[in-house]
Amino acid sequence: MKKTIHVVGAIIENDQQEIFCALRNAHMVLANYWEFPGGKIEPGETPQQALYREILEEFNCVIQVGELVTETLYEYEQFFVHLETYLATIVKGTPQILEHAEAKWVPRQQLLKLSFAPADLPSIEKLLAEP
Repeated sequence: MKKTIHVVGAIIENDQQEIFCALRNAHMVLANYWEFPGGKIEPGETPQQALYREILEEFNCVIQVGELVTETLYEYEQFFVHLETYLATIVKGTPQILEHAEAKWVPRQQLLKLSFAPADLPSIEKLLAEP
């Protein structure tokens, strides 16, 4: 039976309606896919606490976590991913790339031009359906 990994992702949008996207490095699982940054929920953490911690660890900035965007269960070849994505805003700092290969701000309407991890696609579809 495949393992299920519970993870969270931050949909961080700036004032220009650009969304912060991160490219997984060659040493990460699902290497070279773009993602909404985040990570695994540790025992005893809420999804919001995990997201706050992950963004601080991976990008050295503080976010405020907002509402849930989507909750997705996606089956990869080796495991299942249970992904929760949340809207978020940066309240302190400027993102610094500490673990990823690259990161950039992408206009909402151009998200699908990047090669996103499949589990992130339902969140993108929901974002693009909004006005």
